[in-house]
Formats: sequence, C-alpha cells, structure tokens
Amino acid sequence: MFNFKNHQELTCIAEGEGYFFVKVGAMVAYKGSFTQEKILLDTNNTKSVFKSVMNLAVRKLTGENVPIMKANGNGSYYMANKAQHISIISLQAGQSIGVEGENLLAFTQKCKYGVRFMGSGVISQKGMFTSNLTATAVNAEVAITTNGNPIILESPCTVDPDAVVCWTGPDPHFKTDVNWKTFLGQTSGESYMLEFNSQGETVIIQPSERASGLKVAID
Repeated sequence: MFNFKNHQELTCIAEGEGYFFVKVGAMVAYKGSFTQEKILLDTNNTKSVFKSVMNLAVRKLTGENVPIMKANGNGSYYMANKAQHISIISLQAGQSIGVEGENLLAFTQKCKYGVRFMGSGVISQKGMFTSNLTATAVNAEVAITTNGNPIILESPCTVDPDAVVCWTGPDPHFKTDVNWKTFLGQTSGESYMLEFNSQGETVIIQPSERASGLKVAID
C-alpha cells in the first residue's frame, strides 16, 4: 500500500508498494522499481466492461476526464505539476470529496473515482459537474494542486466558483446577484458565487481565479 507525503510544498511523494493512480505527466522522478500504464477505461475495480465504458463516457461528456496513469511497483515516486502547490487530503471510509479535474494530481487505490452532478454553475468556468473521489476503506488519500498556497475554509462560507478547488460534504448552492446594475457594468463583477451551508465541512480554494466563462458589461 502507498502513502502520500508532501515534500517542500511543491512535490508529492508516494512511498510503499502496490499501486496508485496519478495524472499523466506528473511523474518527475522515482527511486525503486515502477511501471506506468495509462488507464484507458476506468480506475475502479469493476468487473463489468459495460460499467467501465459508461464511466469513461460520463467523464468525457462532462469534461472531467482527467488522463490517468496507474503506477505499479515499490519505492518512492515523486509527482509535481508546473510548480503548483500540492496538498494531501486523507479521507475516512465512505467519505467523499468533490475536486476540480484540473486540480486532481493523484489518489490511492482505496479511492473510487467518478463524476458528480452539481446542478449549478452554468455561467462561470465552474461547470455543472466535478470529479468525485470516495474512500472505499481507511487510509485513502488524494493529492490536489493549487495555484499558490491553498486557502482552507470551514463551512458555512461563500466562495468564488472560479477559485474553488475541492470540498467535503454536500455540494454548494449557486448564488446569483444579477440585476440591472450588472448589465450597466456598475457591480463588482462578483455576481456568481458558491454557497456552502453545511456546518464544519472543509472547502479549499486557491488565490488565483480561472478565466471567467462570461463577462457581462457595457462600456
């Protein structure tokens, strides 16, 4: 079994033996013996080819199809992505985390990987779907990336959808603040927000916004 640890904030090291899953291209070095195999269908240990094909189709249709490799072997495996900050999240058995596909770096074999429907978010780059990782047993870990040091909040809180990276607990509500001032360009520009209303859950955002999907203003 592999365990993840953070190294100098910009690198994740997987140590142990067995296998885990990592974004294609994230490996920067390893010590020991490893093989790497690109996952064509599904990372989950499902015996049904049909389910695997359907999982792949859903990820492609929702834009959450992260290119994933299976790293198999033993030793220390170093992962990074464009010098981004890396955080490691430990999940309890049965616990799920929603994470933006572009921010997903790696996860251990104890995680079930899929897509969850948010039912909100059609204006900003935060779409209606996001990647979902669920711990199938203890010692499940997920490595995520952020542009800059992550900002860790406890819900309830309201965040910019273009800055959100991942969260535990229920999905947020989509809050809008659109009125006539928006169309005259007299508002702050923060018209679309995500509200996390559950108590005591964790929300991680990055101090860097994605390019907004829509700008409404009249010069």
